Amino acid sequence: MNMLRSLSIAAAACCLFVALPASAQDVPPPGIVVRGEAQKSVAPDTALIEAGVSNFAKSARAAAEATNLAIGKVLLELKNAGIDGKDIQTSQLSLQPQYADRPGPSEVTGYVAKNIVSVRVREVAALAGILDRLMVAGANEVRGISFTVSNASKLLDEARTEAVADARRKAEIYARAAGLTLGAPLSIAEESGPSVMPMRKMAADLSAGAQVAPGEQTLNVSVTVNWGIKAQ
Repeated sequence: MNMLRSLSIAAAACCLFVALPASAQDVPPPGIVVRGEAQKSVAPDTALIEAGVSNFAKSARAAAEATNLAIGKVLLELKNAGIDGKDIQTSQLSLQPQYADRPGPSEVTGYVAKNIVSVRVREVAALAGILDRLMVAGANEVRGISFTVSNASKLLDEARTEAVADARRKAEIYARAAGLTLGAPLSIAEESGPSVMPMRKMAADLSAGAQVAPGEQTLNVSVTVNWGIKAQ
């Protein structure tokens, strides 16, 4: 009997514990949550070219030797154009067999050797001239160009300041409409990190004497801010 009474008391205590409301400390303070956005549009000052040489030959050795000779001329031309060695990096080096396109057993018809380099051009105005020199030197693969902004971090920091100001502007509108007074921010979160929209011009558009238009890049920042409410 005493055991049954003890179990009944314990069960009632558990029910009482579950039914208790959350403490006031668990309730978040009132606030106005808004998203602030900012953009910076700027002309890129750096370009990245992917270019190089590919050669077909009946033997692997002949394909590799022809490609090595040609890429040597391309690298020399880049040096003569004033490109620093640290701005040139091999991005692909391959030697692949080629097979006859017909039914039956696969037959090797030759080999293709490729040597592709990534070239950073720090003066966009010189880009068109460098492309011409590359192709004259023997580059038969120009895969594309991407443009970047070298001081993107500084511009993004400016956009972050503007994004928070945009969030404050929106929050003040809501506060006035609701008859409230805006307080300090309770939390600030940058959404998925800032984004830089790169611009790319593909190789199909490039030829000797091609005109290159870098245009502008847009840097975006978006933040979510929870603004506190001042006591009336």
